[in-house]
Amino acid sequence: MAKNSLNMREVFGLLCYLLFLAGQAGAQKADYNTLVNGYIEKYRDIAVKEMMVYRIPASITLAQGIHESDVGRSDLATKANNHFGIKCHKEWFGKTFYKDDDAPNECFRKYDNAIESFRDHSYFLTQRDRYKGLFDLDVNDYKGWANGLQAAGYATNPSYAKKLIQTIESFSLFRFDNANFMTAFGDMLEDLDNPEKQAWLRKFIVVKKGKNNRNIFENNRLKMTIARKDDNVYQLARDFKTSVDDLLDYNDLPYATALKPGQIVYLESKRRKGAAESHQVQKGETLYTISQLYGIKLKMLYKRNDLREGVEPARGMVLRLR
Repeated sequence: MAKNSLNMREVFGLLCYLLFLAGQAGAQKADYNTLVNGYIEKYRDIAVKEMMVYRIPASITLAQGIHESDVGRSDLATKANNHFGIKCHKEWFGKTFYKDDDAPNECFRKYDNAIESFRDHSYFLTQRDRYKGLFDLDVNDYKGWANGLQAAGYATNPSYAKKLIQTIESFSLFRFDNANFMTAFGDMLEDLDNPEKQAWLRKFIVVKKGKNNRNIFENNRLKMTIARKDDNVYQLARDFKTSVDDLLDYNDLPYATALKPGQIVYLESKRRKGAAESHQVQKGETLYTISQLYGIKLKMLYKRNDLREGVEPARGMVLRLR
């Protein structure tokens, strides 16, 4: 009887211990989910901007960043701002960081901030032939991208694609691949054409009100407006009594391009020159966003600065606008 009683106590103790472990695991998972959601909130805008320029799904960029940087906690991320585990390679002449990886004391790229790491990740994928086939995939095909990255040798882990897909689906990262960007930004996009709410608009002159109480601004002696979260080129063309083709042409946009909320939309053809002489490229800017900011035809920016079409200027570069 005493022996059976002892066994029961042992069983009870074991059950308590297992419940404790389960509780610990649950707490750790909750903490990890909180970290991931914080990472997504911090870097989702950057990932979407990179997708707009380079056609790399934002879900893939975020999932790789989460995985490669251990949610921003790895030595590479904290000490070198390297969120994608990109090694130096022969073409790298920037700052470096050394750590053990596949071999001892390997050279990794070091950046001044995380934004530079996200931009270099885009460069890295677009400039290597082994990833070229990925850009034939639809931007919403995150599974194809994940499997393609693994097949191209981005990582040696045989479960790399599975881990990326699991992260994308667990945290619904695919919502950021939505071409109209509505789901990605949601409530953050109210009063986009209101200079009192959007400080960056104060540099432009409000000349009149358009349909639906929309502000019409003047920039470089051109009329422009700001895309709201429910806008599309067809609606704006109708509201401003112009054709879709003209509106796309005025804004250097390909056919049937989705408008990003907050995007500058010109209502007449941009000019060959800007009002300012030059512009120093800031972090996160592209030649397209600069052409929209100054009301200059995109092809003229390429030509005036001796840039090949599709090449983006480096941060700090001074662009000629006249």
